Amino acid sequence: MTMHTLRRITIALAAACLSACQVAPLNQLISDVFSSDAAPSAKADAGTDKAAAERTPMAKAASDLLVPSLPLVERRESLSATGYAVISVQNHRTPAQQRLLAIRAAKLDAYRSLAEQVYGLRLDATTTVADMVVQNDTFRSKVEGVIYGATLVSITPSGDDTYETTLSLDKNTVQDLRMLYLTQLASRSR
Repeated sequence: MTMHTLRRITIALAAACLSACQVAPLNQLISDVFSSDAAPSAKADAGTDKAAAERTPMAKAASDLLVPSLPLVERRESLSATGYAVISVQNHRTPAQQRLLAIRAAKLDAYRSLAEQVYGLRLDATTTVADMVVQNDTFRSKVEGVIYGATLVSITPSGDDTYETTLSLDKNTVQDLRMLYLTQLASRSR
């Protein structure tokens, strides 16, 4: 396989992970990825046409294996996320301004949680072991994405010094965000 074909397979697998809730568009995307690679040019010889014909069944097999059924997460009508922030640690002198900053921080935490649910979370972990004893255990996580169309469900005080904010995201908007991400991913790989 060429490097170009491997890149297309990677995109198809990313599509499977992010769009598992829509079987037909995923199968179409996989077919498009492989058929554009398999499309013979006007100058193609018989050997190239044979290789292209061999790739098409691979696309069908990949689409059949990648989408067995809907995951439990995708059966819900909407995603929801809750964010938290502590009032007393906010960097301002007046209590009223600290409360407003805590509400904003809780809302941003809820948006981060929604982004994790829509796009997934990149996790890097490193563990150092010496003499069969863990010396250092480090985790780093990163989420990156675009969230739009979220509905603010509630902003409530939780305890004496914390605010809790809940956001909700419609299932159709989640699908739109994932397709936008896949389109950007495909354009970057070209």
